[in-house]
Amino acid sequence: METQRQKKIAGVIQEDIVDILQRAAIDGGLKGTLISVSKVSVTTDLSIAKVYISIFPNKDAKELMEGIKSNQPLIKHELSQRTKNQLRRVPELLFFLDDSLDYIENIEKSLKRVENPIENRDLLDKRKKM
Repeated sequence: METQRQKKIAGVIQEDIVDILQRAAIDGGLKGTLISVSKVSVTTDLSIAKVYISIFPNKDAKELMEGIKSNQPLIKHELSQRTKNQLRRVPELLFFLDDSLDYIENIEKSLKRVENPIENRDLLDKRKKM
């Protein structure tokens, strides 16, 4: 269960990280790339923030995530400059690729296909009985 403080800090971090990453993408010449922070969760001791990032189009995602992870100290520094009046200490930032949108898209594609696994049970792998 997240405390009110954790939620507030996560919200502050989320807002600023989006701005930092979007600006970095534009400065890096990635104009058509959309980077969004889908979720930030902060540990109870406020020392670690897990930042979940969605990148569109997805073809650049892996490469961009590596860039984001390798620039983590710079991003943390920029974040500390922006939040110095709100946060005493900026938590350690851990970045994760949020691929839930791809997952949802794959499910929708599967359901729209002619071979709908819900209507045609033979398409599903048979479960082995133990």
